This record gives sequence, C-alpha cells and structure tokens, in this order.
Amino acid sequence: MAQPGGRGPAAAEDSDTAEANWRSAGDRIQVLLDATATGGPAARERAELLIAELTDLYGAGMHRMLAIAASSDPSLIDRFAQDDLVASLMLVHDLHPYGVERRIEHALDGVRPYLGSHGGDVTLLDVVDGVDGAVARLALAGSCKSCPSSAVTLELTVEDAVRAAAPEITSIEVVAVDSDSSPNVIPVESLMSRVHTRDSPGAAWHAVPDISDLVSGEVGGFLVAGMTVLACRVGDELFAYRDRCGNCSQSLAGAVLHRRMGAKIGEAVLRCPQCHTHFDAVHAGACLDDAGADVHLDPLPLLVRDGVLSLAVLAEPSGVG
Repeated sequence: MAQPGGRGPAAAEDSDTAEANWRSAGDRIQVLLDATATGGPAARERAELLIAELTDLYGAGMHRMLAIAASSDPSLIDRFAQDDLVASLMLVHDLHPYGVERRIEHALDGVRPYLGSHGGDVTLLDVVDGVDGAVARLALAGSCKSCPSSAVTLELTVEDAVRAAAPEITSIEVVAVDSDSSPNVIPVESLMSRVHTRDSPGAAWHAVPDISDLVSGEVGGFLVAGMTVLACRVGDELFAYRDRCGNCSQSLAGAVLHRRMGAKIGEAVLRCPQCHTHFDAVHAGACLDDAGADVHLDPLPLLVRDGVLSLAVLAEPSGVG
C-alpha cells in the first residue's frame, strides 16, 4: 500500500490546483467584500457598485466575443459550453447556449459512472415550475436508494452536478421509480446540510490529483484532509473508501485487488489483511461473505470536478443502511 499522499510530482499538483482555483474565486471575493464593511456602510456600498460595474463590463465583453466566435465558427460555442469555467461565466450572464434540461442531462452523465458503482442510476424526468422557482424532478433507479452510502451519493454527487449546471433550480424532487410512495422534495440549499453541519467540520470536496496516477489493479493509501483514504483503480474506473475494514474496523493497509475464481472480468475484491473479510471494490464496498448487511466498506464519492479529480471527505460515515 502506498504511503498516504506519496504519489505524483509537486509540479503536477500545482497545475491541478491552479486549474481548480477559479472555483473558489467567488468565496474569496465575498470575503474581501465582507471585509469592506469595517469601513462602514458607505464603503460596503462602493465596493458592491465596483463589483457590479466590473461584472457588467466583462459580461458585455463576453457577449461580443461569443457573437464574433459564432459568426466565424458556430462549433466554438459548443466547445465553450463544455469548458467548466467558461460555461459558469456564460450562465452568470445568461449567455449559455443550452437550455436548463440539456445542461442537467449533461451534468448527470458525469455522475452516472459513480452511481453505477453503487448499482443505481439517475434520470431527469422534467423541470417544472414550483412555488419558489424551477424544480428538477429526478428518478433514482436500481439499488442506489438503498445502498449504504445512498444519502451521501445523492447529496454530494447529484446535488453538486445539478446545482453547478443549473443554478436557477431551487429544489430537486427525487422519485424512486419502483416505489408507490409520494416523491420526496428536497430543497437544494438543504441537500448538503447533513454534510456541512457544525458537527462535521471540514466536510467538503478536496482535490486529489495523486489518486489519478493509480494504474489498473493498483491500491494506494492517501492522506486527505487528515483522513487516510484507500483508493484503487479497476480498469478505467477509480474507487475510494475510508481506510477501515467494515468487519474488524482495522486499517486495510496492505490490501490488494484480486478476482474470485469464475468472477466476471471487471469485478474486483479487496480482502482485509487482518480478518480476511472480502469486499466488492467495484460495488460500494459490499461484503461478499456471510457477515451481514451491516458489514461493508465506507465508500467516498470520487468525481472529476472542474477538470480536477476530487473526493468528498465526511467527518463520520453515513451510517445509512
């Protein structure tokens, strides 16, 4: 097992950090804006007016640049829309070429591989008008709704994708396709509430470019936000788990991937070096032995966000069975 945080050159990490740096620009601007309040209401008002003027200026510039690009090569608009940074600015200025449903569909395509690793899928049913604004109606299929980390999967992957692609969405309605119960309406602002609680300091997405260096069949240990994470690559897919056996609660240091006799290609098993319990590395860390449904690894969402591989670190396991 590789040493935590021991993979990848510093230069590559700096490059990935710079690539993702723009995402936090809004937070930095807000901090600076709040700081102007120490100068009194007048200083705060002047700062807000300055930001508004600058925003209008580069918005007008973007409008002209897109118009010029579209007249010379219409395909450039599609390329701009595929870039996370450019697309986010296009959204701010109402210049995005795609409607809300197409943007959400594209965002969900990005999280489907992760949902698939949990035996589930998500589909956009439609976008309707709600009391407080636009409502995205989604359908969860398969076993995703009952998987040990389904709540985390929903809050961190689906919410993150929909909110980034369609900021005009005010709530998400989740429907279990094989359930007769009423849909569960979840306000966007509360989807992350359990993750970002005061009892869970530091729970958030963290860039982990080092994990992408794993080759197929390799298992590595990484230190992320003070927590040791076990990551592995099976074929082209990456999976991450809290470094703790679901049976004996010991570290999985030294675990390797192997395939059981007769198993399909693409399936992989992690065996605890301590108690020898077997876990499905591809399907949410489910236990493959007769140890009970409560015995499983704690999967951690691992997604490419803004071009950088990122992992969601929670202070405590979801505990959802």
